Amino acid sequence: MRWIDRLETIVLFVLLSFLYYLTLPVHPPKNLHLTDASIDSIIAKLQQKKVDVGPIDAWLLHTIGTPQKGWIYLGKTRMNRLEFLDKISSPDSRFKPVTLIPGETTLIFLDQLAKSLDRNATKLRQAFESLSPYHEAGILAESYNVPLRYDERHIINYLVNLTEQRYRRLADEAGIPYNPKKWREILTVASIIQKEAANRREMPIVASVIYNRLRKKMRLQMDGTLNYGRYSHVRVTPERIRDDNSTYNTYRHRGLPAAPVCNVSAAAIRAALHPAKTDYLYFFRNDKGTHDFFKTYKAHLKEVHKKRRELKKEKKTGH
Repeated sequence: MRWIDRLETIVLFVLLSFLYYLTLPVHPPKNLHLTDASIDSIIAKLQQKKVDVGPIDAWLLHTIGTPQKGWIYLGKTRMNRLEFLDKISSPDSRFKPVTLIPGETTLIFLDQLAKSLDRNATKLRQAFESLSPYHEAGILAESYNVPLRYDERHIINYLVNLTEQRYRRLADEAGIPYNPKKWREILTVASIIQKEAANRREMPIVASVIYNRLRKKMRLQMDGTLNYGRYSHVRVTPERIRDDNSTYNTYRHRGLPAAPVCNVSAAAIRAALHPAKTDYLYFFRNDKGTHDFFKTYKAHLKEVHKKRRELKKEKKTGH
């Protein structure tokens, strides 16, 4: 019977070694993109990414199931081998990266989201209307990893909840309580900053102009506020300024619009919370695509006339 005992010992040793192997840690990236068709080529690509896998893992994958194609969300950079192999084989781990461009309106973003994720745009809009506390700026303008298993309502719930968490952190950073009513006003200012500022560096200065004009009871008179909703990419004309009776028309309406104009970035929110200390009341786009800022209407008007003369000269000379 001694050979049977030896065989049992060998089998037990192999089994324990195998179980131990499954507990060894691997260090993959949190987000993994797999496109290869065969398991062997997937193993080779993982090795190129410095993930410690080999022939045994290839055999295990043949047993567990073929890895998913596309983006896979692992969520952490250290896990045991069995968990890693299970995650890359599970359809539940698949996601698609989506980006909400700062300054874009919700209507357009949801249409883009529907096409990107092959979902129903109407259902996305209905879910957003019922779940978001804000008509605009209900989703922070940044990149997200959206699980592909989610339906329309789960997608919106996921994006809105992540946004609410970010808003609360931004409020904590600023040392203020997160109050949705007060936050709506901050988001409204941030949305105007987002539409008007040429870059992130300008944002606190544009914020100062907004607050300075509000303090002096001046109309904001900013084109960006008229690029709301379906007018997101529509050029603001004298006719629009004359005919638009909404609170978004800051040429006619005094004070802030009743709601945010667009979706905003964290940078625009921080600028709204921490404006620069200036006496500027006006700004004008220069030839570099950024803005020149002015304290007086006289200085601002001088620059406007100068620009008009230059444009007139260019038309005459054809340059």
